[in-house]
Amino acid sequence: QVQLAESGGGLVQAGGSLRLSCAVSGRTFSSYVMGWFRQAPGKEREFVAAINWSSGSTDYADSVKGRFTISRDNAKNTVTLRMNSLKPEDTAVYYCAARHDILSGYHCWGQGTQVTVSS
Repeated sequence: QVQLAESGGGLVQAGGSLRLSCAVSGRTFSSYVMGWFRQAPGKEREFVAAINWSSGSTDYADSVKGRFTISRDNAKNTVTLRMNSLKPEDTAVYYCAARHDILSGYHCWGQGTQVTVSS
């Protein structure tokens, strides 16, 4: 069983930066894909970014490309989402998630961390 715990959310002004971390514990596999999702009030949860645990290959939503960077630290079992040039529309609860591989759905989710960007 994999457990995920996010941290690093908070309040920031537009144009500012935040770094979110996801601590991964429990049994994982090299094929795992780690993702970040977000859900704003009244909206559906949406994909933000993902990274392959072994290869480090990444994928981003168009809305965050060039502003957000996802990375992982295999030794520390953490996944980080660095967010720059934040906009008010980035305001949401951000969730860390894991899936076994690129063919499966995300099966494990963290509790979420709030990010609020003021204008």
